[in-house]
Amino acid sequence: MKTSILKIAAVVMFMVTLGCEKSEDDNMLNNLSAAQITELKGIAASGTWTIAYYFDTDKEETAHFNGYTFTFNTDGSLVATNGATTVNGTWSVTDSDNGNDDSPNDSDVDFNIAFASPADFADLTDDWDIVEYTAVRIELIDISGGNGGTDKLVFEKN
Repeated sequence: MKTSILKIAAVVMFMVTLGCEKSEDDNMLNNLSAAQITELKGIAASGTWTIAYYFDTDKEETAHFNGYTFTFNTDGSLVATNGATTVNGTWSVTDSDNGNDDSPNDSDVDFNIAFASPADFADLTDDWDIVEYTAVRIELIDISGGNGGTDKLVFEKN
């Protein structure tokens, strides 16, 4: 009897532990207020940024963006430059309650980035979920609907 109670207790503890694990969704800021969205847009548009970390599904690719600074302009244009090369794109922060993003099952705010080319920059094109942001750091994540891979992108202010 004592052994059975210990086994049951062990199983219950294991189940409780599984129920307490955080999912990727728990790590995202899914419901920002209108004031927070405005704040994030202002932070992004103030100054220049570099990519401190970029992980594309199965490998780190931060080095593809070494030497580039990114400017998020208030008109929605996004400019990446390394002095010799300039790459133009667009950006926005949107509340996707309408389900038009690649995560239609959640109600979240997306940090949208779009570059047509070159290929390394086109890889950044997505409607990123916001993990966290401060005045000097914006951390984003995307869980691919196709292969289930996770991309991570971190901008840091210069």
